[in-house]
Amino acid sequence: MSKSNNPNEKNVEFALSRENYKLLLIGFVIIVIGFLLMIGGKADSPEEFNEAVFSFRRITLAPIIVLFGFIFEIYAIMKKPKETEE
Repeated sequence: MSKSNNPNEKNVEFALSRENYKLLLIGFVIIVIGFLLMIGGKADSPEEFNEAVFSFRRITLAPIIVLFGFIFEIYAIMKKPKETEE
């Protein structure tokens, strides 16, 4: 694709760079992993109680991972793209 010197053409740039979109995708994967860690712990029948609902993984670890994912998403959006010399 060649660049033209036509003054009527505008150079369109996205608000975020390719690196930002990669970081956003990584943050999304982290959030999904956190939610997947929360899955499970149901009882086989309604009459019995399963203590696995209150496991460390579901109560503490998974919410921390989800929170980290959201913080990572904010970082991915706020990160300034590197300046390229043309």
